Amino acid sequence: MIIKTATFEISNSDYKKCPTHQKIEIAFIGRSNVGKSSLINMLTNHQKLAKISGSPGKTQLINHFLINDTWYLVDLPGYGFAKVSIAMRKKFEEMIRSYILKRKELTMLFVLIDIRHDAQNVDLEFIQWLGESGIPFGLIFTKSDKLSKAKAVQSVDRYKKELLKAWEELPPVFISSSVDKTGHDTILDFIDSLLIG
Repeated sequence: MIIKTATFEISNSDYKKCPTHQKIEIAFIGRSNVGKSSLINMLTNHQKLAKISGSPGKTQLINHFLINDTWYLVDLPGYGFAKVSIAMRKKFEEMIRSYILKRKELTMLFVLIDIRHDAQNVDLEFIQWLGESGIPFGLIFTKSDKLSKAKAVQSVDRYKKELLKAWEELPPVFISSSVDKTGHDTILDFIDSLLIG
């Protein structure tokens, strides 16, 4: 897939206010500071489409971007250790869960994982919840440029082994870097297959 146009359309805090359309939605989510905005900008070849911040947790709304006039990329708020109040964290969680569970247009949810770290409970619990809820998802390991290729593969293999303790079959897995564009083509080709299918 070649992304020719990527246009911001709307931000909101309620899935009921998301755009009305007949297109599929591909959403991206991950812990704060996982490199989500950088990944989105890399995939869309647009350096300022998603706002990048030095402080984690800046994405606080459901953001819709229309891609090639054919599908929507949805940027969801991060979860985990963002420096927000308990009340605000609960608000984010409800916003995210409502979108994921009730948005019929959601076709695939990509969960972003920092490739440098071992499996974290907050991610494993979220992934388990997705499985129990019947949500189609894939894993994108970010920041692969921070490791050698061998260590990146080893890190992903360790993560897969951890998942296989609870899962019989693994979701689609991708390795990415917004710095050297690793994963750009494979992720977009996978999304393209969803559009065709």
